[in-house]
Amino acid sequence: MNQLKVFLLLIAGGSSGTLLRYLVYQTADRYLNNSFPWGTLTVNVVGSLLIGVLWSLMDKTNVPPATRLFLFIGFLGSFTTFSSFAFDSLNLVHQGAFKLAMLNILLNNVLGIGFCFAGYYTVKLIQYH
Repeated sequence: MNQLKVFLLLIAGGSSGTLLRYLVYQTADRYLNNSFPWGTLTVNVVGSLLIGVLWSLMDKTNVPPATRLFLFIGFLGSFTTFSSFAFDSLNLVHQGAFKLAMLNILLNNVLGIGFCFAGYYTVKLIQYH
């Protein structure tokens, strides 16, 4: 795959993931309380679940490298957001909300990794039954 095609796939996936992240983030923050960064947690958990599900679905298939590049690095890489998670945690500390900061760190890590595994193995269970 030539370098220009790689860049275009990353740009397309990245811009799509960023736009969806913004929409999900805004929706979560609109409907949930604003004392906790629900938007960032939502995109990180949903994105982690999607990574697990898609990886599992593509595990034994011949999905082109371009599709994997677009989905995993471009789209889901920009949909989930470690930098926003770090910013939200620091912001909570600056506000003196230490318990919420620790809760944010714990939930993003445990739920993110947990949902990635859950998505992957749930698809595997469904495929084998």
